[in-house]
This record gives sequence, structure tokens and C-alpha cells, in this order.
Amino acid sequence: MTKISRTAFLWFRSDNRKSKIQNPKWLRIVAIVVTFVFGGVAVEAQQPARIPRIGILFTSSASSQSARVEALRRRLRELGYVEGKNIVIEYRYAEGKLERMPDLAAELVQLKVDVIVTAPGPGALAAKKASATIPIVFTDAADPVGTGIVSSLARPGGNITGLSVMGPDLDGKRLELLKESFPKVARVALLWPSGGPSGNLVLTDMEAAAKALGLKLQSLPVRGLDDFDSAFARAKRDGAQALITTPSPLINTQQRQVLDFAAKNRLPAMYQTSEWVEAGGLMSYAPNFADLWRRAADFVDKILKGTKPADIPVEQPMKFEFIVNLKAAKQIGVTIPPNVLVRADKVIR
Repeated sequence: MTKISRTAFLWFRSDNRKSKIQNPKWLRIVAIVVTFVFGGVAVEAQQPARIPRIGILFTSSASSQSARVEALRRRLRELGYVEGKNIVIEYRYAEGKLERMPDLAAELVQLKVDVIVTAPGPGALAAKKASATIPIVFTDAADPVGTGIVSSLARPGGNITGLSVMGPDLDGKRLELLKESFPKVARVALLWPSGGPSGNLVLTDMEAAAKALGLKLQSLPVRGLDDFDSAFARAKRDGAQALITTPSPLINTQQRQVLDFAAKNRLPAMYQTSEWVEAGGLMSYAPNFADLWRRAADFVDKILKGTKPADIPVEQPMKFEFIVNLKAAKQIGVTIPPNVLVRADKVIR
């Protein structure tokens, strides 16, 4: 019983209650008080709880990210969040047009979402610039500290945290697997995004890995969509014998063009995610990105329950996959050695 209702009740039981009850004026007053007190309590009890809203921000298209989004949604359901029932998800896709990212991030901020889940690079940086208060979870950052997304892995700071893919370390492992698969290859073309927040770190790390393996690395930097044709022309002119790509939203937007170039020129190629192999590429070695997006749901759950992003350490991948496409190998006329093939987590035949 509220303080007001208790006061009204005690007043009604006072010694002079008979005279008050017999007075029509007092009866009206009592009726108004009772209606106000108990009616107000009923209205308050009927007010529905606010449904949390999650914003998802991608640089690419919905079709290319469907498996990752479904992994996130499935884990959210396991945690008790059912889309359309007790949680709302707002989706924004830049369709490869990176210049749209700031506007899409601003839209999510205007919708007052409770947390933004995004891929790294343009997505995380756009979301971070759009809001210094809305929690942000990135899913597969190659170097979140080096690019300035977080202060450190253990203590991210600010309103952002997430999962890292250990990009520089993985690039070296990809090059090693490529060399094992094709021992006669001596010159490898590296398609990589230049001018990004991490500068030439990708090229520096790959050059060190190539030197250790006795390989000559041919740099093919791209800054925009107009750079791909000239990069491919240089690869052909300088006699590239194989191709390796690095994680990049820009390169992802040109997946079909890159795959066609490798197939047409019969270049063995190592790609940065399994989606490339499933789309017709030769091989990939990478974290299981569906697992990263699944684990991102746990970050969202912690944040919705009150944990600050600054207090949630950035996590590393737990699952890695080496995938080989034998159809692609046959198309370009190469053979994957049995000792390499047996190590594959998945073989597309």
C-alpha cells in the first residue's frame, strides 16, 4: 500500500468517520481519493517495459553477411532475446559504399539503439564517431589497438569493445599454407588496402613473413574501386605466381572481380575468409566468423544487463578454419598436396 493510500485508509478509520460518511461531500472526496490512488497504481502497473533495440551496421550487403547475422540472432534467442518480441534489431548495410557509413551510424544513433554491433574498420570507426555514449561491439577487428579503436585489449576504455581476429599473425599463417601447397611458387602478389588507419602495417608484416619463407612479395595496394584494374595489370606484368588477399571491406566489395582475375590467370590464391572459398576461391585460413558473431551476442547480453563496454576485455578467436575448394583447383589446373589437404577443416569437392 502506498503512503497516500495508507493515509486515506487511516483517515477513513478515524473517530469521526461516521459523521464524514454521512456527509455526501465527504463521500465524493473519498471516492476521488480512492480513484486517484488505486487508479494511478493500475495505470503504472500496465505500462509495458521498454524493449531493447540493437543496431547492426555493415559495410557490405545483407546477402553476404546472412550467416553471421543468423549466428548472432540464434545466440540471442538462446539468451532469451526473441526478435520482434522482447528485442528489436535495426539493420543498416552500406552495400560496399563506404562513404555511407557515417550516415548509417548516425541513423542508428537517432533511433536511440541500446547497442551497436558492427564489423571493424569503417563500421567501428563510424559508430564510435557518431556516439561517445552508446555501447559499440565490433566483431572481427584485425588490430583494434593499432587502429585506435580501443586503448588496449584488456581495458578497451570508452564505449567500445568486441572481438579481434589477430590479423597480422594470420596473414603470416596464410602465406605459410600457400607456400606449403605450392612449393615452386616464388613470387606472391599481395592485394591489400592502403591508406587505412593502420598505415603500411599489413605490408610490413607480410614482407617479414615472406622473407622468412624465401618468397618475393609483390605489393598491390588499393585505395578505391578504380585501383583494382591497374593492380591486376601490375600483377600480370611482373609475373606473379600466386595471390594473397588481406581482410578489407574495400576488397570484399570486389570479391567477384578478384576471384575472376585469379581464375582467368590460373593463380593459386589464399583468401581472408571462408565466404571467398564458398564463392569459388581456392583456399582460406581464418577464424570462424560465424562463431565470432555468435560470441558477440554475449557481449550484447552483458551490456543490456548493465556492464560497461570499457569493463569488457576484447576477446581473441577460439575457432580457426582451413578450407580448400577442389573445384577451384581443377579449374586452374593445380593439385593440392595430400599432406596439406588432410589438414583442411573443410574440403569443397
